[in-house]
Amino acid sequence: MSLPLIALFIAAFAFGTTEFVIAGVLPQVAEGLGVSVPSAGYLVSGYACGIAIGGPLLALATKSLPRKTLLLGLAIAFTIGQAACALAPDFTSMLLLRIAVAVAHGAYFGVAMVVAVGLVPEDKRGMAVAVILSGLTVSNVIGVPAGTAIGNIWGWRATFWVMCALGVAATCAMAALLPRTAGYQAEPAGLAREVRVLARQQVWTSLILMLMLMLGQFCLFTYITPTLLEVTGLDEGLVPWVLLLNGVGATLGVFLGGKLSDWKLMPSLITMLALQAVTLAVIYAVSPYPVPMIVAIVVWGGLNFAIGTPIQTRILAWTADASNLASSLIPSGFNVGIALAASLGAAMLNAGYGYRSLPVVGAAAMVVAVVVAVVSQVWEGRSNATPPLTAPAE
Repeated sequence: MSLPLIALFIAAFAFGTTEFVIAGVLPQVAEGLGVSVPSAGYLVSGYACGIAIGGPLLALATKSLPRKTLLLGLAIAFTIGQAACALAPDFTSMLLLRIAVAVAHGAYFGVAMVVAVGLVPEDKRGMAVAVILSGLTVSNVIGVPAGTAIGNIWGWRATFWVMCALGVAATCAMAALLPRTAGYQAEPAGLAREVRVLARQQVWTSLILMLMLMLGQFCLFTYITPTLLEVTGLDEGLVPWVLLLNGVGATLGVFLGGKLSDWKLMPSLITMLALQAVTLAVIYAVSPYPVPMIVAIVVWGGLNFAIGTPIQTRILAWTADASNLASSLIPSGFNVGIALAASLGAAMLNAGYGYRSLPVVGAAAMVVAVVVAVVSQVWEGRSNATPPLTAPAE
């Protein structure tokens, strides 16, 4: 892993930690700001909306800035935002600050992925995307538990002060290690071209695959704790360890997906989508049995992130000539998919289907994804089209 990629990883880790750590300190935040825990939950949904809506808008508004300058600006905004969250006097200001940080989050991941693939040879693009994604998985394995522990010991405001320090570290790393010309474009693409590239079938079919992947992951993962407690019958003290193993599997899966993306992207993607459909069917079958269920959960976590890497690599490859909008839609698509998956899961539970039915939805989504991926590959092969390599001048 090159030093510039390490710098991008550190910032990805920081953004990932601050997005997810709120769940670990949500009761303390609610008590400290004088609101109920359900009301404090808007800090989670508000952050997701900030990524999904604000990220692409900010990416388009800043497309003429040098990429290194923009990344440093986003890291500085993150750092200031964490300090402001630590000092937030009330819930409304905390919510607005979280949304502002989320906008920077959405823009960061879109820009960072474009810069990362530009730092490596063409046959290493998948691993470059994997490095950025691993910032999210490692944040769940290390950052979120550590931030939660800090909040439990010293209070939730201390968690955000630590996030602020992490932002300083990320800013310094990128300032020192990123090349000045990282992500250089001779002339940024115009808005019309940014929109036109989204019509390429490889792009919009990949966005469909992303949505199906999120349905396969978060329809179950949103309710994984009650599933493990009520269906599998695990002791409550074992659940965090199962989630930790799931996170380890996800981290390994990211790099497996990167390797496979650089080897044979579409055949690997189709195979992993099919395996994920089988895995979710297995989860349905073994959910009452602790040991097989735990093994299946780890494999499921690994495949989730292994699949995400080639999907994003494909989008970046097919939008290389106008990547600002498309790359920023990647984190937006993930967060929209997460929201839809959680809502669908809630609707099924409210309809009386029970927690065990959730992986069935995921398996069905993965079957749809396999069909879409196969059709897309055949379509691409018949067209003899090749991905654009560089952005031509306007």
